[in-house]
Amino acid sequence: MTEDEIAQRKMQFLYALRSKGVTDKAVLGAMEAIDRGPFIRGLFATRAYEDMPLPIACGQTISQPSVVGLMTQALQISPRDKVLEVGTGSGYQAAILSKLARRVYTIDRHRRLVREAREIFDALDLTNITAITGDGSFGLPDQAPFDRILVTAAAEDPPGPLLAQLKVGGIMVVPVGQSDAVQSLIRVHKTETGLDYDELRPVRFVPLLEGLGKDT
Repeated sequence: MTEDEIAQRKMQFLYALRSKGVTDKAVLGAMEAIDRGPFIRGLFATRAYEDMPLPIACGQTISQPSVVGLMTQALQISPRDKVLEVGTGSGYQAAILSKLARRVYTIDRHRRLVREAREIFDALDLTNITAITGDGSFGLPDQAPFDRILVTAAAEDPPGPLLAQLKVGGIMVVPVGQSDAVQSLIRVHKTETGLDYDELRPVRFVPLLEGLGKDT
């Protein structure tokens, strides 16, 4: 693919994001700065600029860019925020968060995914991301509280341990649903008096599982 073809695809990519409702200038800027290409390997690498989810290692997926953009936009990140992402996957979402937040912690149950994501973060000189192998359903108590929490796997309910690690005034965005066919993207605002919930849109994500993956 020539440089002109790549540039044309990137322009179409950004147009598709806007047409799907990603309108925040900072989020669009971050998604323009982070090339999706390096996060997709093998047979599907040529489809990196299409607005569709794609398979990655360990039976996981990289979300379609418009969903990544809408979830990021819903977080309303400010430059001083400390963000927790549960479900590193390819590392694409964490890389975008790193352009908007002060510090990003990302955790995944699959060692291979964390290792490969770290390699990309290093190659892109994204120094404000800490990638950790662990059980994301319990969050990262040692680094809590967080200003923002993003969960990229579906839970039956917003996980209690993660809500406990969210600052008062903080926001968590999480897919909620009991099956991969019926899920809603939920935004949770933590206030002095409790939790406020907004239902944003239907989505489909892999389930949030406890424990570590069996890969090495």
